[in-house]
This record gives sequence, structure tokens and C-alpha cells, in this order.
Amino acid sequence: MPGEEKKVVLVTGGTGYIGSHTVLELLEAGYEAVVLDVLSNSGIESIKRVEKMCNKKIPFEKVNLVDCAAVDKVFSKYKIHCVIHLAALKSVGESVKKPLDYYENNVTVVLSHALFQVMSSHNVRNLVFSSSCTVYGTPHFLPLTEEHPIGDCVNPYGASKFFAEIILKDLCRSDPNWNVVSLRYFNPIGAHPSGDIGEHPSVPYVTQVALGQRPHVNVFGSDYNTPDGTGIRDYIHIVDLAWAHIISIQMFEKNCGLKVYNIGTGKGYSVLEIIREMEKASGRPIPYKLCPRREGDTPMVFADAGLAARELGWKAKFGLDKMCEDQWRWQTKNPHGYA
Repeated sequence: MPGEEKKVVLVTGGTGYIGSHTVLELLEAGYEAVVLDVLSNSGIESIKRVEKMCNKKIPFEKVNLVDCAAVDKVFSKYKIHCVIHLAALKSVGESVKKPLDYYENNVTVVLSHALFQVMSSHNVRNLVFSSSCTVYGTPHFLPLTEEHPIGDCVNPYGASKFFAEIILKDLCRSDPNWNVVSLRYFNPIGAHPSGDIGEHPSVPYVTQVALGQRPHVNVFGSDYNTPDGTGIRDYIHIVDLAWAHIISIQMFEKNCGLKVYNIGTGKGYSVLEIIREMEKASGRPIPYKLCPRREGDTPMVFADAGLAARELGWKAKFGLDKMCEDQWRWQTKNPHGYA
């Protein structure tokens, strides 16, 4: 409605890949956004570009989420309606090598309860949480529904998200005033269609190979029980994923309590299919090298996202061709990421 005060959404980890796209979608949907980030694995350039795209200044606060006093100042400064909590480390492979880093970054923020304590003290008990399909571990059945058992994780990244989900579940049980929407992401790729924002550093490697920046793509695992022997994943366009956060906010008006949704397309693609589709998008050959399986990976994962469709009205719009086209556009416009 004209003249209606816009709702303010605090986005933690808002300068990252998912965060920057989510902030852009928030602004385009009519919300105000405040970005909070410690800039440990991202930079401010992504938000500067979103500002240019929207012709709007975006408030930014460099704050560590375990610093209760600093977080409280943010909530005192802005009239926050809800929080989208994206701040986390996210590499499966790195988590296997540095598990304690992942537990410290992804779980300690929740365990320290500084964010939730401050939210409660300011009567803000609406949270969209960034979870992951890795909480399911090795699938017992496919496609994965939200009813699939969780917790038998095959890597520390998945375990960190599982622990956080359990803590949030207990929080909602202890206080019925809390509303938490936990989104279990599948595999986001692509970039904004403008090519102005994307993932930094400039990944995936497949596009770097197409640009000649790397000699070949390492394909980890070629002996899986899949049609071409390579791992299968449910890839989702980053814009579809970002939109899922915005549409989740509507659930807070219904006092939803705890809700969990798979955010994927429901279709799995192999690593070799991704390479072939990127060859089409780029018009260039992409050499690859078959390598041993990578510790912490599962052979095949794809979603049943029907619950999100029924309750949120959310469904992925973009196919693999669009994901690769937009990824290639970002890569060619920004061969070194935001550098």
C-alpha cells in the first residue's frame, strides 16, 4: 500500500553469494534490508553492486554475531521485523579438512545465543534459517522429503547444520512465540541474469576451465552407481533460492512455529551433464579429468520440494540451461570475481 511503512529484514552473511542475491530480491519485493557481516569470507563489493542495481543505499554493519552488545546496537538502531540468518562457512570439502572451524562458525553462533537473546529482548522472534540437504546424509530413499531421517551426516558441514536445526527445534518447543523457517538448500549455482553479482571467488571451476584459467575440471568419483558414473546433484538457480527466503517471510504472519522445507528443483543432474551444459552455454570445450571419490560426498541427491510448493507457493522457475547461461555471463563479465 502507498505510504505503508516497509518491513525491515536483517540479513546476516548478507555480502556472500546467497546473501547478496537475497538482499536484491528483498529490495525488489518492497522490503528494506540491513546487512550484517563480519567479512571473513566475503567482501563489501557485492552489496555496492546491489546498491547500484537498485539505486538505493543499503545499511551495512560489520558485526560478529557472538558479540551480544554489538548485535544489540544493531537492533536498537533499526526496527527489525525478521532475520534471515545466512552467515556460515559452506564448503563440504573444506569442512572435512577443518571440522573445528565449521563447528565454531556454524554452530557456536547458535550456541552462544547472542543473536536469539537480542532478538527476544527486542521482541523479534521471526527467523529464516539457512540449512542444507547435507543434514540427510546418505539418502535412504529418493527423492528426499522433509520426513527423511536427518543426522547421519557424512561431513562436518552437514553435521554443523544438523546441530543448528536441533537447537532451533528446541528453541521453538521452549517458546511458542518463535517462528522459524528452516530452508534445506540443495546445490545453488548460476548468478543474477545481469551478470553484475555472482559467486566470489569466481567459481565453479568448470567456467574457469572454459575461460582457459584452468587446464581441466577435476571430476571426483566416476564409479558411482549412476548412469554415467559421476555424482548426481539437484542444482538450483541462485535467484530461485534467494526468492525462497523472501516468500518464507509470509509464514510469520501465520505464527507458523517451526517449519522445514526442501529448496531444490526435484531433478538430479550428473557432473558430466553440468559440464556438457556449460559447454553449450560457453560455446567452448571443457576438458575434464576423472579423479578418485572425494571424502564426504554422496553418490546421488535430489529433492522432493512439494511441501514448499504447497505451503509456500514456491517452485523453482529456472532450468539447468538458464543456470549455466547466467553463470557464464557472470564469469565473462567478472573473470576474477569482485576483484
